[in-house]
Amino acid sequence: MTVHARIDALTVATPDGHELVSGVGLTARAGRVLALVGPSGSGKTTLLRAMIGDLPAGTSRRTGMVETLGVDVLGCGAAELRALRRTRVAYVGQDPGSALNPWMRVGRLITETGSPGEAADLLDEVRLTGIPGLLKRRAGELSGGQQRRVALARALARRPDLLLLDEPTAGLDAALRDEIGDLLHSLAARRGMAVVLSCHDQKLIARLADDVLNLPGGTPSTAVPPASAGPVTERAKESGLRARALHAEVGAGRLPVLRGVDLDVPSGTAVAVVGPSGSGKTTLLRGLAGLHPFSAGTVTLDGVSLHPNVRGRGRDQRRRLQFVPQNPMGALNPSTTVSAALARPLLLHRRCPRAAVPAQVAALLEQVGLGAEQAGRYPRELSGGQRQRVSIARALAAEPDVLICDEITSALDGGTATAVMELLVRLRHERGVAVVFASHDLALVEHYADTVISIGR
Repeated sequence: MTVHARIDALTVATPDGHELVSGVGLTARAGRVLALVGPSGSGKTTLLRAMIGDLPAGTSRRTGMVETLGVDVLGCGAAELRALRRTRVAYVGQDPGSALNPWMRVGRLITETGSPGEAADLLDEVRLTGIPGLLKRRAGELSGGQQRRVALARALARRPDLLLLDEPTAGLDAALRDEIGDLLHSLAARRGMAVVLSCHDQKLIARLADDVLNLPGGTPSTAVPPASAGPVTERAKESGLRARALHAEVGAGRLPVLRGVDLDVPSGTAVAVVGPSGSGKTTLLRGLAGLHPFSAGTVTLDGVSLHPNVRGRGRDQRRRLQFVPQNPMGALNPSTTVSAALARPLLLHRRCPRAAVPAQVAALLEQVGLGAEQAGRYPRELSGGQRQRVSIARALAAEPDVLICDEITSALDGGTATAVMELLVRLRHERGVAVVFASHDLALVEHYADTVISIGR
């Protein structure tokens, strides 16, 4: 069976000696799907990027070799590497929206790398049908799940010999996840393509993977003792976040995505928002945070109306309501260390004296299952799961009353996801924090939500 990619004894490290992967090897064969599994920080993304000759900035190869379609991608010239990436290899990262040109329309995004006229067929292949005017929309007018599928269609348009996918079904509902999994398995067999993907979803792995590589290591999750789910007090029932008759539209065509949504999140409770990909979950959460305008409706916090735009809210209102996005890479400053990212809200909102900031940063990292040694690193030196936990820690630094979370466990392994959700339980019952979270993981929703609202059905 033809080998399309081979990694042998690869070690990649940062200048201070921190190893992202250590002595790892793999083989990707034509017509087969290889799944990379392991805890957050075990090196899955690094291996995928290594196969296109793109090691994370600030890192270097210490040992080993990487050969992709017969090319030594860590030793070849720039022209040969560009030709390989342009014609024979396709890579879709964990945050595909950031790789889509925001000024280009969907039809152009797809046909730029493939044959004109096949955009509609490719969108149908990745299960993006029945959306009015989709080919004329821009990436920013799509949900996270829709952006992910457009990026996949764009990758398939070049008919690659090797397809590399970083968490390809993160943020997709279960039915769509299974459809995409079946599609990838079918494409690998039908086109003779090698598919390598990273994944935390054991059900998806069982469904589509021919081969599995388990990566050890990663960052151990800090154990968070479960909190006793005591009763919500009468005072808590009277406080919290309220929304009434919310309507929202997206895109230049002002397409409606939310129609008359009501929401009640008393202090200390958790409300889950569920619905199929593209139903408006992210729009609702961003709107509550003042990051997307509602066309109608009201939002109050403890009975006080909130300005629809975050810029119109007072500093304390902004502190009290914190938003954690689905894709943290776009929200974390790439030129700022983890320590500086966490220190900023601590100082801005006067949560502790300047002299106490380093200790508080270490405590926040420990809360989300990261070691203090991560404080000096930059976002590019972290895995997707680690960046997500830094994003959560930054929100917690403000000591919010309401935490709004968009698919925050989709890029985390099972143990880390549980630790993060248990942390939110503790915050709810010890500090009275209200939590609104969107998720496609119905088992997680059932276990951690007090109330569930379904939209877009």
